[in-house]
Amino acid sequence: MKKIILFGVIVLAITIKAYSQNVNYEVYALKFANLNPTPISMWAMNGPTHDSINMCFMVWLIKGNNGKNILVDAGFFRDVKEAKDYNVINFIRPDSMLLKIGLRAEDITDIILSHPHWDHIDGIDLFPNAHVWYQKEDFNYFVGTAWQENGNHWNFNKRDVHKIIDVNLAGKLTLVDGDDIEIIPGIKVYTGSRHTFNSQYVLVKTGTDKTILASDNIWIYYNLEHLISPPTYGTFDATAYVKSMQRMKTLVSDVKYIIPGHDPKVFSLFPSVKEGVARIR
Repeated sequence: MKKIILFGVIVLAITIKAYSQNVNYEVYALKFANLNPTPISMWAMNGPTHDSINMCFMVWLIKGNNGKNILVDAGFFRDVKEAKDYNVINFIRPDSMLLKIGLRAEDITDIILSHPHWDHIDGIDLFPNAHVWYQKEDFNYFVGTAWQENGNHWNFNKRDVHKIIDVNLAGKLTLVDGDDIEIIPGIKVYTGSRHTFNSQYVLVKTGTDKTILASDNIWIYYNLEHLISPPTYGTFDATAYVKSMQRMKTLVSDVKYIIPGHDPKVFSLFPSVKEGVARIR
């Protein structure tokens, strides 16, 4: 009997490994809003004040041959207070952007939440069938410590605390505990950047290559090219932020497959599918 059970375990392990190796994904960047031009120095410590960038807001779609339609981050609603504070322009709701590539909000199976700033988490309730993956330490800080005395809740919105708790109460939240973890076959998450308390980024198997969706663990290409952290308000640990970018470079075959969180250059570097949609390949 023990031999039969052991044999079954071995067969299952081999099957899971084979399934993981056969899974493949396409990756898309979807731009749904912009800011007016701002100096690069706002996004890179001691960066140039005379050069500006038209920051954009993105979510990323990971479309698998396994029936998975996964978003990295969820964007936001236009009425969130910070969208008005930042004077967001050219806004299209993230679920409407999905229609451009033939998907509805209901088709999203999973959301990998990189961190809980308003522009990345506020839209989680747009996607009713999605299961959310989020770092445990980041969750605990966001819903707890951030709001205590001496906590840091810069760019956190209280309504988003309620939203992520509601997702948890609905049984649709998995708290990932740690670094370099495969959460879905072919998809790993990594920590270490500390953009928020324990923000994460995503490594995706795309054919023979791998793509990193850094989200705000790299704000713009200038950060990556010069290995410069954001100003102090943009990270809990500037040294860790830089070390994380250095590590990302060792995880992919080409740095072009490291995608920052807010740089519009993504849409000129990669092929356009529809207006505001680029395929990362």
